[in-house]
Amino acid sequence: MFRIGKVELEEVNPHLRGGKVENHLEKTAPPPVHPTEIRTSISPVLRSRAQHDKRVIQIRHRGGAMPSPSREKKDKAASEDDGYTEGSSTPPLLPLTSCPETLKQTSLTYPCDSQADSLMTSSRDVGSEHSLSSLTTQDESFHCAHHADASLKRMESYLMRNQLTDVTLIAGTRRIPAHRVVLSASSLYFAAMFTSDLREASQSEVELQNVDGEALWTLVHYCYTGSIELREENVETLLGTACLLQLQEVVDACCNFLMKQLHPSNCIGIRLFADTQCCAHLLRVSHDYTTEHFTEVISNQEFLLLPADEVAKLLSSDDLNVPSEDHIFHALTAWVKHDVSERKKDCGQLLALVKLPLLAPSFIADYIETNPLFREERVCLDLIMEALKYHLLPERRPMLQSPRTRPRKSTVGALFAVGGMDANKGATSIERFDLRTNSWSEVAKMSGRRLQFGVAVLDGKLYVVGGRDGLKTLNTVECYDMKTQAWTTLPAMSTHRHGLGVGVLEGPLYAVGGHDGWSYLNTVERWDPQSRQWSFVAPMTTQRSTVGVAVLNSKLYAVGGRDGSSCLRTVECFDPHTNKWLPCAPMAKRRGGVGVGVVNGYLYALGGHDAPASNPSASRFDCVERYDPKTDTWTHVAPMSTGRDAIGVSLLGDRLFAVGGYDGQQYLKLVEAYDAQNNEWQQVAPLNTGRAGACVVVVKTPLIC
Repeated sequence: MFRIGKVELEEVNPHLRGGKVENHLEKTAPPPVHPTEIRTSISPVLRSRAQHDKRVIQIRHRGGAMPSPSREKKDKAASEDDGYTEGSSTPPLLPLTSCPETLKQTSLTYPCDSQADSLMTSSRDVGSEHSLSSLTTQDESFHCAHHADASLKRMESYLMRNQLTDVTLIAGTRRIPAHRVVLSASSLYFAAMFTSDLREASQSEVELQNVDGEALWTLVHYCYTGSIELREENVETLLGTACLLQLQEVVDACCNFLMKQLHPSNCIGIRLFADTQCCAHLLRVSHDYTTEHFTEVISNQEFLLLPADEVAKLLSSDDLNVPSEDHIFHALTAWVKHDVSERKKDCGQLLALVKLPLLAPSFIADYIETNPLFREERVCLDLIMEALKYHLLPERRPMLQSPRTRPRKSTVGALFAVGGMDANKGATSIERFDLRTNSWSEVAKMSGRRLQFGVAVLDGKLYVVGGRDGLKTLNTVECYDMKTQAWTTLPAMSTHRHGLGVGVLEGPLYAVGGHDGWSYLNTVERWDPQSRQWSFVAPMTTQRSTVGVAVLNSKLYAVGGRDGSSCLRTVECFDPHTNKWLPCAPMAKRRGGVGVGVVNGYLYALGGHDAPASNPSASRFDCVERYDPKTDTWTHVAPMSTGRDAIGVSLLGDRLFAVGGYDGQQYLKLVEAYDAQNNEWQQVAPLNTGRAGACVVVVKTPLIC
């Protein structure tokens, strides 16, 4: 072997069968091989590698003449055994025409430029005609796209033939030979086992307890191929084993497979399985499916076989998709009757999860109070009495608030934001908010552009009243049917009105105040849905436009607004039985463009502004006041996050929603919900279109949108 710097030349004499001769440059080289001749044979290789940084390159040349045609087939087979195939990245074998016949193999190794420089210096020292430093050919990089696949395919063939295996996995009666390096490269579980100081790292056989042998073999084979076949009969076993072996891609594939199989008859079982395997995404999806299809789920065997604690988890969810609370009660009684002797003891705990105060008094009397399943338990009797008090003493409801008085999201209906002013000077879209999904979606269009109009809900239909189209004030009325998705025109009001307020009180719809294009109005018209006619009722004591209107305790309240000279802090209420307006305590602030709503027997005034007609750019309020009709007083509560006027306000469930508005700079997408029990605001999903003066109402009947 000749050592030139860091370059080693390995000489093999075929007659010595592996014998080696080693020497250094300082020593006299054997006559058969001269360094100049060696340089001549290796220079083609070095020319393509001389400038490569920090690499180790090994090149092997086969000695002797080029293979003859008679040896071509044999050499090709030998090449394939070495891993070389036609079209591979391996450099062609070069004949050593400059070297003696005795030199059969030359090996060059240099890991960095400094070693290559040493080689160049040594070449010059021996009188080389050419310097390696003169080589200018650029480095080349090669990537074989199918190299990894081909290597794993070769490893799979070794697995199937039990070649080169170094560990045997044992699961029950199944013995699976495998390669540690392949298992460790695919599975974090095996990587931790075989690359640490664990006892299994040095064992030739590793036993896995409580693991299905067939599933283990399938996953071991996956480590070599990256492919797996999922079927209904093996997916749960594979998922459990893949979780153990930490094969996340297989876990995800199994979870996706199970998600596609979800059905009311199996969703509870999949949900429980996902929980035991800690598959969070599958658990969430299967739980959502169960709550979404709850009315179908409760008629299947899986629900009836649930243990009490799992039934409690379901009944405690406000996301259950049921049209009314009586479906929850019927589901509970069906579960108890499936095994009365064993489950009767759980009646009190589970009945507390049914929102009895939200059931009709007649339902409580007919189905609960007389039911023998609940008459003997003291806890059940107390819950029944609580529900009856809620109905018998409505004035005490603010003090009777509890989780049982918070309605489930599916029973409260949906919130609609209709029209309003937007960046395009008039939105015609109608957006719907789904409390269960916390999302807004556009469901319809208005028949034309209107601004400063009023909206109310009668018999599950939207009534759009008055408003203006540009400078033209309207008296027209339209009705939108959610089921047919069609608009119809109704008889017009007697007075053109924009900036009006509307409310539904004991059946009829009221149009209150506004502006007719010339003057501020104190007149009020009433629409009778039976006779389909408009008629005037007693006028307000004050002219009001941009007025807030709400219904509380069988009275119609008109709050704030503008009278032509200033914004108002005065409030008055209308009693339909006496046809009179009565004054109420004034608010602390003057509020034009105020939003109003009712929660638990209190009237709330939100936002607005206090600006004269000549200066409409004054700041907007974020403050909120609450009116108590029993004491005729106003108090401040938690403010909104942003000052704004022209807010759409409505009660959805037990929370008051403040939708959109104008902050003096832009039309807002912002939506906040007020929790009266905790006196706090929380932002929810924003509108798709920023808008001010949108009319916001709740429709509780089933919708087809």
